[in-house]
Amino acid sequence: MTTFSLSRREILLIAGSATGAAVAPAWAQSPTSAWANLEKAARGQTVYFNAWAGSETTNAYLQWVAAEVQAAYGIRLEHVKITDTADVVKRVRAEKAAGRQAGGGTVDLVWINGENFAAMKRESLLLAPWAEALPNFKYVDTVGKPTTLNDFSVPTDGQESPWGMAQFTFYADSKRLPQPPQSMAELLALARRQPGRISYPRLPDFTGTTFVKQALLEHVADASVLVKPPVAADFAKVTAPLWQFLDALHPHLWRGGKQFPQNPAAIRQMMADGELLLALTFNPNEPANEIAARRLPASVVSWQFAKGTIGNTHFVAIPYNAKAAAGAQVVANFLLSAKAQARKADISHWGDPTVLDLAKLPPAERALFPSQPLPGQVAKPAPTLPEPHAAWVEPLEKEWAKRYL
Repeated sequence: MTTFSLSRREILLIAGSATGAAVAPAWAQSPTSAWANLEKAARGQTVYFNAWAGSETTNAYLQWVAAEVQAAYGIRLEHVKITDTADVVKRVRAEKAAGRQAGGGTVDLVWINGENFAAMKRESLLLAPWAEALPNFKYVDTVGKPTTLNDFSVPTDGQESPWGMAQFTFYADSKRLPQPPQSMAELLALARRQPGRISYPRLPDFTGTTFVKQALLEHVADASVLVKPPVAADFAKVTAPLWQFLDALHPHLWRGGKQFPQNPAAIRQMMADGELLLALTFNPNEPANEIAARRLPASVVSWQFAKGTIGNTHFVAIPYNAKAAAGAQVVANFLLSAKAQARKADISHWGDPTVLDLAKLPPAERALFPSQPLPGQVAKPAPTLPEPHAAWVEPLEKEWAKRYL
């Protein structure tokens, strides 16, 4: 009897196209022909992409993506504009409870990471592993950017495809702050020398929470405890050095640490006005964007702490019951193309750092990315420190509010 050896790539591609047009048996296909058949199944599908819509540049970028995938693959991409990804998780959860199985869902693709991915993975709300079978996944930097395979310390296991990078970054006018702090300890020393001229966003603002997590990473006795959910019995002991640091820092902050700015945009404006010495962001390209838009002077520089700052990857995922699963995979693969990643990294379009390893790209595609940093971009990127497990967020925010609000 003849037996057939089926590659993992072939299995995933065929499994993920179940809701599209009929395809040949997987054993009869090479990876190339399997993908070609998946593209054929995707043609004519409408992909409902649920994605945050709070940025004009992001919305414009998705309009460009929609035009590209329509022209190249015959896929209609609909941007379902959302304000909170948690609402999408609730919707898919409700569909599962109502028995809406494969092909019966209302969400085909979702922009996701962190707690929302952890919840969907835990509750089996995502399509079986498919991301690492995408043709363009081979260009992803899984070594230099390990968070492309690990979402807030939760392994992605091929259930979401990396889309963009983020890393905790500081920026300031070099004329006012010629020697930026390179650690939380140096930040505390600066705050003591310049009282009232440093702050961070009030939690639960995401950037404010990241500031607290960065401080936790720099003060925890054993960082390995942060890769797993916190144990209630040990939470106080693990976080005690963090609260000691914040207790020392807060009296020297803006308004004595009794009030905190609402969000990073408020801090950016206060820094631009000279009220604060530095600002903070999770997008390393934000200062360059602001300089290009002439909202910040060209003397603004950005940096990350010498030993590293928290970073993560944001992804796209496909719910288990997506109606256009084939089309969603084709769109996700396009989002990983050099063409799409270079446009997204371009500060004139978005300025979102790429997930690709440029050294893996053919020379012509590598040339789509700038070779030198622009004014305001990080000149010397620091190591990316992994996010603590997603389950740390809620208890940290609750304890912070209890202590400081």
